[in-house]
Amino acid sequence: MNPLLQHLQPYPFERLRQLFAGVTLPSHLRPISLGIGEPRHATPHFLTEQLTAHLDGLASYPATAGSMELRQACSNWLQRRYGIAVDAATQILPVNGSREALFSFAQTIIDPTQPGATVLCPNPFYQIYEGATLLAGAQPCFVPSDPARNFAVDWDSVPADVWAKTQLIYVCSPGNPTGAVMPLDEWQKLFALSDRYGFVIASDECYSEIYFRDEPPLGGLEAAVKLGRTDYRNIVAFTSLSKRSNVPGLRSGFVAGDAQLLKSFLLYRTYHGGAMGLPIQHASMAAWSDEAHVQENRAMYREKFAAVMPILEPVMDVRLPDASFYLWPRIPDALGMSDTEFARELLESTNVTVLPGSYLARNVHGHNPGAQRVRLALVAETAECVEAAQRIADFIQKKLK
Repeated sequence: MNPLLQHLQPYPFERLRQLFAGVTLPSHLRPISLGIGEPRHATPHFLTEQLTAHLDGLASYPATAGSMELRQACSNWLQRRYGIAVDAATQILPVNGSREALFSFAQTIIDPTQPGATVLCPNPFYQIYEGATLLAGAQPCFVPSDPARNFAVDWDSVPADVWAKTQLIYVCSPGNPTGAVMPLDEWQKLFALSDRYGFVIASDECYSEIYFRDEPPLGGLEAAVKLGRTDYRNIVAFTSLSKRSNVPGLRSGFVAGDAQLLKSFLLYRTYHGGAMGLPIQHASMAAWSDEAHVQENRAMYREKFAAVMPILEPVMDVRLPDASFYLWPRIPDALGMSDTEFARELLESTNVTVLPGSYLARNVHGHNPGAQRVRLALVAETAECVEAAQRIADFIQKKLK
């Protein structure tokens, strides 16, 4: 067996299952889960129609690079969304969802023969970053997010000797679980560090289309162009249809950026078996070419957050995120409870599932930046989310009496 597998930690949802073992659920309350970030809005009909209309494509092996029509649809979307030019032939690759691409990209980039090969991750973070790092033979370094600066990652806390060994950094903007968007000056800092130390930036942007303000979130490639890096050197952006178009089961997204990096990534994927089926390619083309369903989806999330925030704000330290469909509230100190105790007692009392924040972060210098927080995924319909929020508020108020 691969000995590196021994270094993997249980996934947050396995830890949640263990935490809830033995809990007796209140039978008079229907279960409501805010624990998993799985979109539950309806899949647009035109996507399912495109999928079934091209089932004859199942009779053919698809090319790993995808069809030129799909890559051009992705390029056109980047032009409309960010106002940037990305070459469909050399700077875009379709992938089977951003999750598998974020994982396999590390296997392409990391050179484990280099002493101390290091990958930087934000803390808290998406656990795929850690698993990809460990299985590529590198060591993760977790960089804390600062709540006082809108959960900006404290890159200045990374010592020069760590930067010197860094081969890859993962950034997530909008962030999971914080919903924070990286501003242009932070991108400028990372690009300067990349030029100095030679590391690659993997920019996870799968929540980019769920936002609450008029200005859409800044993307990594967009930031590169604004800063004169039109060759996208040492940056690759990862995006997905799962959240944007409510098709997590389609497993469809694409990566875009540095042509030389993507040439190597394509070679890896050719052996890895990362080709996207032709019916999925046709559905994906339709999705990337339509914005009306995305606007409707975004409006539903805005309505949902507008309804939930006034219920939770009086009882928790919570703020509207820049983007994404998560809330990242802090548990009131007066409760005297850890985030895991809160999640377990909340389930037992209200039948509402939330994810302990400490499960989404790692202890660094004795501190876990997710501790005393919980992640709430507002993915259900508005009425269900409102009911869950009210149960949470009632639970806290009762505990504080």
